Amino acid sequence: MIPKQFEYFAPKTLGQAITLLKKYKDEAKVLSGGQSLIPMMKLRLATPKYIIDLNNIKGLSYIKEAGGQIRIGALTRHAEIEHSQLIREKLPMLAEAAQHIADQQVRNLGTLGGSLAHCDPAADWPANMLALEAEFVIQGAKKRAAKAVKFFKGPFETDLKPTEILTEIRIPVPKGDKVGQAYLKFERKAGDFATVGVAANVVLDKNDKITKVGIGLTAVAPAPFKATEAEKILLGNTPSAELVEEAAKAAADMSDPMPDLRGSAEYKREMARVFTRRALKLALERAGVKI
Repeated sequence: MIPKQFEYFAPKTLGQAITLLKKYKDEAKVLSGGQSLIPMMKLRLATPKYIIDLNNIKGLSYIKEAGGQIRIGALTRHAEIEHSQLIREKLPMLAEAAQHIADQQVRNLGTLGGSLAHCDPAADWPANMLALEAEFVIQGAKKRAAKAVKFFKGPFETDLKPTEILTEIRIPVPKGDKVGQAYLKFERKAGDFATVGVAANVVLDKNDKITKVGIGLTAVAPAPFKATEAEKILLGNTPSAELVEEAAKAAADMSDPMPDLRGSAEYKREMARVFTRRALKLALERAGVKI
């Protein structure tokens, strides 16, 4: 199929783009990498009357460190994150996650901001953003910031208003005596959407006590979620196999998977437990702690 007829705009400034969004509101869609929107338009699952292409706007693609954060422009491509030396050094789980996104063509075109704003319930990035406690910079009539934990509302639904654009992702650089990260994804085949994806970020002191932990899950609930109950079990404790298993069960108990071609709800919930345990063990191992 081909998309329904639409009018195309390519603004050169963020202000121009926001003016267009204010004018057309729900009838408009923002185009960044197009790796989700265009296929949906071809299937006529999305039928916007107006397309606002952000790719001519300068200053929305970058990876830099400032103020104890890694800051990533919303138009930064998945492949740029995958190969960034700064990301590999400071937030290696993001480079790991980028490697698992679709295929090379999609990684070359798709953007971090586009994926987050699209909020596919089985996408890879949201779990990582939740585990790392990211903050999103949003531009509309005014600039505002939204924490990742409050950004993802439901399937393909976020905190973004129709007249707003996600412009930057800010991620605090984990600090501590020992830091470990991991993103594990269970997929039917390479490049597929996740059956379950788990991101884990752990920080420990010199006595191997967990001082900070973040766990994000994707594909096992209507929206990606932060496994706060699992984090509570781990925080302030010395890790052990039993403690990690208890946390993994708590994460699985928070899940609410839907049955589909990838498996039953019971199967997905069990995979959430298994992959949370594996991701935590791998993150701890990378922090120098074996259990």
